[in-house]
Amino acid sequence: MRLKIGFILRSLLVVGSFLGLVVLWSSLSARPDDPSPLSRMREDRDVNNPMPNRGGNGLAPGDDRFKPVVPWPHVEGVEVDLESIRRKNKAKNEQEHHAGGDSQKDIMQRQYLTFKPQTFTYHDPVLRPGILGNFEPKEPEPQGVVGGPGEKAKPLVLGPEFKHAVQASIKEFGFNMVASDMISLDRSVSDLRQEECKYWHYDENLLTSSVVIVFHNEGWSTLMRTVHSVIKRTPRKYLAEIVLIDDFSNKEHLKEKLDEYIKLWNGLVKVFRNERREGLIQARSIGAQKAKLGQIWQCGGKLLFVPCSRVGHIYRLEGWQGNPPPLYVGSSPTLKNYVRVVEVWWDEYKDYFYASRPESKALPYGDISELKKFREDHNCKSFKWFMEEIAYDITSHYPLPPKNVDWGEIRGFETAYCIDSMGKTNGGFVELGPCHRMGGNQLFRINEANQLMQYDQCLTKGPDGSKVMITHCNLNEFKEWQYFKNLHRFTHIPSGKCLDRSEVLHQVFISNCDSNKMTQKWEMNNIHSV
Repeated sequence: MRLKIGFILRSLLVVGSFLGLVVLWSSLSARPDDPSPLSRMREDRDVNNPMPNRGGNGLAPGDDRFKPVVPWPHVEGVEVDLESIRRKNKAKNEQEHHAGGDSQKDIMQRQYLTFKPQTFTYHDPVLRPGILGNFEPKEPEPQGVVGGPGEKAKPLVLGPEFKHAVQASIKEFGFNMVASDMISLDRSVSDLRQEECKYWHYDENLLTSSVVIVFHNEGWSTLMRTVHSVIKRTPRKYLAEIVLIDDFSNKEHLKEKLDEYIKLWNGLVKVFRNERREGLIQARSIGAQKAKLGQIWQCGGKLLFVPCSRVGHIYRLEGWQGNPPPLYVGSSPTLKNYVRVVEVWWDEYKDYFYASRPESKALPYGDISELKKFREDHNCKSFKWFMEEIAYDITSHYPLPPKNVDWGEIRGFETAYCIDSMGKTNGGFVELGPCHRMGGNQLFRINEANQLMQYDQCLTKGPDGSKVMITHCNLNEFKEWQYFKNLHRFTHIPSGKCLDRSEVLHQVFISNCDSNKMTQKWEMNNIHSV
């Protein structure tokens, strides 16, 4: 198998995104009289009326008993290793069975860590098969509307009479808002956890959380259902706040209507509005600043894994017109952030990233001096340490990639046409299109393993034995190409044929090599991201 450079980056960025969404805070004053988060809370079905009904879930709008504590002390949690705890509990139970005792003082305790040691401790979770966990609802989750559409996560299929309205909503918001608006904001969902999860018992003196939600021109019901879901399924004493970051939306329902709606939660839900469009990554950073986001991994922090937690994500549908950021945000904000990550944290391992994304090597990534100083001041460990101690098994599953021989656009020699994947993957045929010098679908690389690649896809001959297709590959697959730069030729090793093209049909294929045939001559030109 092969190393997906994006895997580590996405892991780090998902960690950052996760911490931007759920920031852990210290809260030592648990209130035993707090009601269950799954008590019934009825929904106001008229979304045009921004006033949610009062309910009995402990977070009802207008309940002034909820007083957020500020400032929130910053405390990092430690990893919850359920398998390790399970083994310890089994050994402990066997020992106690023979000894005939049940010593609570022998229960393992862990200390929460931050850059300054904390004194707060908590008990490990305990698995008690057959005994419902202390955070499990004693009754089935109440439905938003009994028997209503979408309850228990059942699909809602609309008839053909809604076709045009659905298409219009997808174009504007990326979702089927017609169906979404028919479903209760408090709709019930199915339990996707493993059966074991119902029987874990947790220390009730836990940290509180701030939930950060970034949005731009989001549909009303999808945004509000997210807020309702957090409130409905989070025990009140652990929810510090919900922070909404409006990235310069211009939809009317996200202005005064939203302000009025969240007022009724008495400060639990807050909204902050950017004065200009910042883009998703920067908006997340702003949200993290509102909640004082901390550092993890190499600098002494810990990542909290919760195997018994389930968080749903929905992708925008095809046909969405999108919300592209303005020009000042930049055309490659995500790639720029990747580069900033590897330049600050990856040390010598950054060469593997640049092998996968060579176009980014000359990308301006801004001032990172403060980030480097942060790493130095906090005596953060090397990325080699991270790879050996934290991600020690990753190279056994995803071997480090070979070096590139060359990379860039593959342009027909002395023409204006380039090979273009057209966004196709996993078996689609590449085509010939006008060169645009923007990389993306026209950016390829050939490595020392003789793989002609685009990201994690390789070029190979198609089922017809002629056309060239692109498909997912690992390090041991499709080692089929040689590039002779001086001859302007790509040779397909297994067949002995040469890479060829038809500018009329916009096709790319292999054919018998002919040194006099101009359609078999190519040049590979480096492209740098802008």
